[in-house]
Amino acid sequence: MTQGARFILVLEAQLADAEGHPEHGAALRTAVVEATGAEGVSGFPRYEGDGVQAEIDPETRTVEAVTVDGHELPYGWVAQVVDRAP
Repeated sequence: MTQGARFILVLEAQLADAEGHPEHGAALRTAVVEATGAEGVSGFPRYEGDGVQAEIDPETRTVEAVTVDGHELPYGWVAQVVDRAP
């Protein structure tokens, strides 16, 4: 398997602390996504798994686009790569 072929994504609600600085809440969902071999509209590789479709820059591990169960993330949610899956 090539490097960046599988990632673990965590979906979290983005909250704010007392001063209004963004911070993330507890993980609401975790998904292991694997490379599909296709390129997404963002120009980055497309990954799918566990009901999640994402376009991820494998070098910076930035999530460029994501849908969950066919829908965009709810307002205030964020998706982050937390690790490369084995």
